[in-house]
Amino acid sequence: MTVSPTTADRRQRHRAGPDAAPVRPPLALAPLIALSLGYFLVMLDVTVVTVAVPDIRASLHAGSSALQWIVDGYSTLFAGLLLLGGGLGDRLGHRRMFLTGLAVFTAASVGCGLAGTTAVLVGGRLAQGAGAAFLVPASLALLQATYPDRAVRARAIAIWGAVASIAFGAGPVVGGLLIAGLDWRAVFWLNLPVGALAVVLTLRHLPAATRRPAAHRMDPAGQVLGVVGLVALAGGINEAGSQGWTSPPVLGCFAVGVVALALFIAVERRLEASVRDRPNGRAPLLRLSLFKAGTLSATAVIGLLISLGYYGMLFLSTLYFQQERGYDALTTGLALLPSVCMGLIAAPVFSRVAARTGPYVPMTLGLFLGAVGFLGWLLAGPGTAYPVLLLALIATGLGQTMTALASMAAIIDSSPADGAGVASAVFNVSRQVGSAVGVALFGTLVADCDHFTDGLHVSAAVATAAFLTGAFLAVGAWRRVAAAA
Repeated sequence: MTVSPTTADRRQRHRAGPDAAPVRPPLALAPLIALSLGYFLVMLDVTVVTVAVPDIRASLHAGSSALQWIVDGYSTLFAGLLLLGGGLGDRLGHRRMFLTGLAVFTAASVGCGLAGTTAVLVGGRLAQGAGAAFLVPASLALLQATYPDRAVRARAIAIWGAVASIAFGAGPVVGGLLIAGLDWRAVFWLNLPVGALAVVLTLRHLPAATRRPAAHRMDPAGQVLGVVGLVALAGGINEAGSQGWTSPPVLGCFAVGVVALALFIAVERRLEASVRDRPNGRAPLLRLSLFKAGTLSATAVIGLLISLGYYGMLFLSTLYFQQERGYDALTTGLALLPSVCMGLIAAPVFSRVAARTGPYVPMTLGLFLGAVGFLGWLLAGPGTAYPVLLLALIATGLGQTMTALASMAAIIDSSPADGAGVASAVFNVSRQVGSAVGVALFGTLVADCDHFTDGLHVSAAVATAAFLTGAFLAVGAWRRVAAAA
């Protein structure tokens, strides 16, 4: 029996037509909320603790070295374990690693909230960094798997990045309010309900991937060398800001880091060359062939440059408003909000542009916009009116956020499914290293100048050069991708 098409069916086919644009799948919100909440925790704890330092010092009688590790130990372990976290996600499953990272991060927050000594608090902060390192690469890889359509994925990345931007910017304000109403421990208790909600949503709305037997054994030598090299490098950069770039501990950390990373590259190159001939041999943690196309390399360097310029200048901006203008911590946080909360504007702009052009157009525009914004800091002086600096704050925040979102989209677009975790880890390592270098370098430039504003102007010029260099790298990557297409 043949069923004739209805009038509605004929009208629908007529409206669609052969040349009609394909219907985009809807953006599933529940998985996106779960992934965004995880990244929210990671970014919030980068800045929320900084305003609690005076209260922690008074409560636990912490010395300057302990306070530095309470603040910087988190980012040190975060950077050092990212590559391992990405590799384990590619091998064991990104959903599993995302949940593991959430569990470690939330449990570590409980330890921080209950800490009665500085040693316990430092240990909790290190554990938080480890949880973040497992969580973030898995989050990006899950975005790739959950949203295969590029236009829908661009919207998802925009929302994901906007939530992180809000968390980073709101950290000092949220921390100040919690400390004023309760005490410093409240900044860690806040992580518990957010982490629990993220776990529930992940279990309900992110299906576990089908397990496949591993074709190759793991790479323990590469894992150890990668962790040692990255932790030593990140620790040396963090210590350089306070002890100086030529101090023996800093030089020792750099030496260990360089040697370990050089051995890591040698081991990975050897394993990748032999894995084709040994089906049951060890697989490299990082496949160096991922860098051959040049896209991953260029995007990783861009991530380092934007973090160096933006977060280095954000550090100096905080000092500028407090030391040169006499603002208190809360007023300083509010003054910086137009910059750190630009994700609310950058996210919808990026999703619209990237859905039509791909990630390299908004990436290039963001880099040039950020460079122009840093030039605005050359006008900063002890009595410069805030509206004069407002344009610089907005331009740098919008440019940095736009570039970061586009870079993450480029990483996901160019990564194979079985290497998305490691590729996103490489990008996040470059961003963490760039941030640490920017803060330490710009702090040194200010210390070496007779007047704070002189060092601020030199640092603004360096940040401008970093963003312009990134813009030319983005144009080159854009051309390579267009030629390959």
